[in-house]
Amino acid sequence: MADWELRLASVADVEAVAELRAVVLRPDLVRLGRYDKQRVRQRLRDGFTPAHTWMIEVGGALVGCVALRPAKDAYWLEHFYLDPDLQGRGIGSAVLSRLLERCDREDAAVRLNVLQGSSARRLYERHGFTIETEDDVDVFMVRHPSSPGDRDHSVGSSPGGSSSSSSPARSGLHPRLRFAP
Repeated sequence: MADWELRLASVADVEAVAELRAVVLRPDLVRLGRYDKQRVRQRLRDGFTPAHTWMIEVGGALVGCVALRPAKDAYWLEHFYLDPDLQGRGIGSAVLSRLLERCDREDAAVRLNVLQGSSARRLYERHGFTIETEDDVDVFMVRHPSSPGDRDHSVGSSPGGSSSSSSPARSGLHPRLRFAP
């Protein structure tokens, strides 16, 4: 697995993330008959919040992103996209493990939605997400915090992850998973 880093997103990242979203979601949206090249990008622009979004970089190049938005009763995992050429190499799993470890420390549930038939669903299921509800397009999933005994087996410093000061493991994410600039 390649070494990767997380950095806090900025407003300047929105177009790169919108384009990445269009590339990653296109096959599933086409399969579902829901692909619209403008709408797929605009939905990202409309919901992009840099304060809750991290850019995933390998060798200084943008390869993905992930957002963890606080809500009343949980966090929402959103905009988790990884360059298709790097999928299946453990980067997404390592990033997700690191974020979930922080949520476990806060005893916080995590919710997400994934498109019906998306291969990403297998990743989420491997990390303990279960279906709450679903419709013809979306599957809504939840992961409740692991117990302290389960945490002993979780990834502390994800393999392949860097230890840069902007990574979640070293950025003072307490109490609500926010990076210190």
